[in-house]
Amino acid sequence: MRVSIVGIVGVPASYGGFETLVENLLSNGMANNNSVAVYCSSKSYTVRQKYYKGASLKYIDLNANGISSIAYDIISIFSAIKNRSDCILILGVSGAIVLPIIRLIQPKTKIVTNIDGLEWKRDKWSRLAKSFLKFSEKLAVKFSHVVITDNQAITDYVQDEYNKASVTIAYGGDHAVLDMPDSVESPVNFEYALSVCRIEPENSVGLILEAYSLTNKNIIFIGNWQNSEYGQELREKYSGFNNIHMLDPIYDVGLLYAYRSNASAYVHGHTAGGTNPSLVEMMHFSVPILAFDCCYNRETLKGQGTFFSNPDSLKEVINSNQEKCTKSILEVKSIANRFYTWEVIAKKYFSALGLN
Repeated sequence: MRVSIVGIVGVPASYGGFETLVENLLSNGMANNNSVAVYCSSKSYTVRQKYYKGASLKYIDLNANGISSIAYDIISIFSAIKNRSDCILILGVSGAIVLPIIRLIQPKTKIVTNIDGLEWKRDKWSRLAKSFLKFSEKLAVKFSHVVITDNQAITDYVQDEYNKASVTIAYGGDHAVLDMPDSVESPVNFEYALSVCRIEPENSVGLILEAYSLTNKNIIFIGNWQNSEYGQELREKYSGFNNIHMLDPIYDVGLLYAYRSNASAYVHGHTAGGTNPSLVEMMHFSVPILAFDCCYNRETLKGQGTFFSNPDSLKEVINSNQEKCTKSILEVKSIANRFYTWEVIAKKYFSALGLN
């Protein structure tokens, strides 16, 4: 089959859940018996490879993120149609506005769309952007042959909101521990909890920092603090606390592994977005998980882990002996091995796409 993948910055993957997804679909043999094309942003790659892991790379001269993502995805989709793709895997809903036209002019092309965790609900978007994304989601659900959701809670939402069944496929996380040593020396000489995320309100960054400011327990918080006024204000507000260590993003895989594997606990504050890749990655590290109490995180963890909903409840967990957290380690690791490996995820995607 001729398959095109649309909606990512590109591969080789350097950042982002969808990029990591495509990287691992290719690693698990997607292009072995199929002709696969991956659309990439030329703005993000100084070296433009023609082929990668068996797939051909097609470059679009636009940024893949922000407002330009709409044009980027639309151009990619039309290019995939021009190249006579049998199937198009669309990651995200930015370009879904053209799907009614695509279904009309090329009805035999199979459209499979991952709608990406109710993007329109994220706090970072303006009212206009939220309206556009909600409309795009509606079109994606209506005009895709197969809709993929990454969390059962979103599958239920699609059924309730649009009366349409979707396929639930999460993300793998075992790439974070594969080919790594069994143990590495801690990057610091003190015990610490760890949190890694984009610095956005919906990720409970302020909540987590407030809770730790009320304790003497250490937390290392890795994120893009300088990319927004929100992040800059939080960094300034909490920089005076000796137990709060705010680090810039770490892209060195080995160093990030060292921080993750030596953490005494992982604090996950995401409140939206379905199954979060950073959480399923951390589930493979046999570290206690402290997660914000929402339907997405409970579904991902299958009810295991320890949950908090405000600074006081997180503070209580931090100051406890964490016996309950420790007991859940084996259960969480078992869940990760059963549900969140790329071998499992790739098979589900290949089935949804109709690949051999």
